[in-house]
Amino acid sequence: MIAEHSRTWTPRHPTDLSQTIGPVRRGPGDPTFLRAVDGSFWRTTRSASGPATVRYAQPAADVLRVDAWGPGAAEAVAEAAVVLGEGDDPSGFDPRIALIDEAHRRNPGLRMVRTGRVFEALVPAILEQKVITLQAHDSWRFLVHRFGEDAPVPPPGAAGSAGGGTGRRLKVAPTAEQWARVPSWEWHRAGVDPQRSRTIVNAARYASRLEEASGMSPTDAAARLMLMPGVGVWTAAEVAQRAFGDPDALAVGDYHLSNYLGHALWGRDMTDDEMVEAMAPWAGHRQRVVRLLGASGVRGRPRRGPRMPFVDHRAI
Repeated sequence: MIAEHSRTWTPRHPTDLSQTIGPVRRGPGDPTFLRAVDGSFWRTTRSASGPATVRYAQPAADVLRVDAWGPGAAEAVAEAAVVLGEGDDPSGFDPRIALIDEAHRRNPGLRMVRTGRVFEALVPAILEQKVITLQAHDSWRFLVHRFGEDAPVPPPGAAGSAGGGTGRRLKVAPTAEQWARVPSWEWHRAGVDPQRSRTIVNAARYASRLEEASGMSPTDAAARLMLMPGVGVWTAAEVAQRAFGDPDALAVGDYHLSNYLGHALWGRDMTDDEMVEAMAPWAGHRQRVVRLLGASGVRGRPRRGPRMPFVDHRAI
């Protein structure tokens, strides 16, 4: 399969492809994301030029390659180095304590992904508000399969690709205009309550203004996002982690994060306010700390408390 556009390069600092691109995936079976058996990662995206299927590969430890197909292929290849953390600069990061220093040493290629696609990151983040992650991922899969379009080219081995096979056919997420037209009963079938669906539909109407946030400072970008009713600090941070590559975007308000960090670093439960105060020494790199701890398998609070309940909005 010959790509329409390709590029191979040596990144300016160590880059682990899996650790870097991984946060873009929205759960197992994400219709827009796939890890192939050869270790490459396939992703669909939509730019001003149109949809694209993008393949990221790491043929050698110090070499990255991108191939792309579709109307947006040239743009996807041009921005690939930025997506894979070319602009991420950890030089000012001070681990401060042995646990984080060891995590940083063991994961030198962990970069902050920066897709530059604000609305693309915003929709699944809104779906993840106040529900368990499995529910949000189910809703995302249902809606993208229902209203998205087939990727410009399927991965090898996918149903419908050259040679056939049993792999998944990737989809491109709907446009903002298509999200705005999703009928109320389809949101209901997807298990999405009216508050979250209204938030997505309203944000879709201002998608072009939201995309401008990718060129703003972190503070101004968060403020732009939070102008949208239903988008708060947590949702803005989730977008910043993926669309902006913000190494400091701490997801305050997350159901588990404060206790995870509290136990991983200080051996106790914490409130959000306590977490924010305790993480102050790593200001500028607080999300990097979270990512490094996770990549190193550092465990937080033992699972002995109640989990967020499953709420089936389709039954309401």
